[in-house]
Amino acid sequence: MSALSDTQNERDDRRLPIDRVGVRSLRFPLSIRDRDAAVQHTVATVSLAVDLPHHFKGTHMSRFVEVLHAHGTELTVSNIVAMPHELMKKLHADKAHVEMKFPYFRSKKAPVSGAEGLLDYGVVFEVNADKDSTDFVLTVEVPVTTLCPCSKAISARGAHNQRGTVTLAVRFSDPVWIEDLLELVESSASSELYSILKRPDEKHVTEAAYDNPVFVEDLVRNVAVKARAHPRITWFRVEAENYESIHNHNAWAMIEGGAAPAAK
Repeated sequence: MSALSDTQNERDDRRLPIDRVGVRSLRFPLSIRDRDAAVQHTVATVSLAVDLPHHFKGTHMSRFVEVLHAHGTELTVSNIVAMPHELMKKLHADKAHVEMKFPYFRSKKAPVSGAEGLLDYGVVFEVNADKDSTDFVLTVEVPVTTLCPCSKAISARGAHNQRGTVTLAVRFSDPVWIEDLLELVESSASSELYSILKRPDEKHVTEAAYDNPVFVEDLVRNVAVKARAHPRITWFRVEAENYESIHNHNAWAMIEGGAAPAAK
């Protein structure tokens, strides 16, 4: 039998390198160790990519999936960190990108009744590598409640409040627990969210938010202050988006920065 042609390796004369080419929206099992030393099993949506030199017509898409499946039926964090270098080797690339997006669950007790239920968060592991370095960014997406300080100040009765999402991305010198980041964000809002609230809980949460009003600007500043002070976070980017309950728009703010300078 004659050899099959390898179209991807044919020469391309347009002299345009491609920054990233690969596969995305591929789902795969993932196991994550949580702060309580338990293992949480979830499903990640995976993106894998490499750079492509200008003289190659295409990349070999099947090789991305082969690298993913080479780790068995379930990924771990250590697998993910090593994967960009495996992609570079298998695809003869100079750079590689790996991204895993997955739901992460925490069991939370309501503040008064103690009713317990699961709350889901979004988590992203992003790893970029070249032959000399590896960059790991951990991102959490945290639902929160905010209450408007202006509405409280001008209203004789009540104030408008809404849910919002805080997205916190960090680089770190030593590993940081996902739970630590979730709690850092939740403590910066008017109130955290719960999956089960009985009437005494709802009263407590409503009044707690009323006593702690925050603009979206306050929210990102609160998170930034805590991220800068965290001993293991070296860089952060925090975004907050409020789904305004009485306006025809969302409110949004962002801060990016590094660790606070050492005291002299």
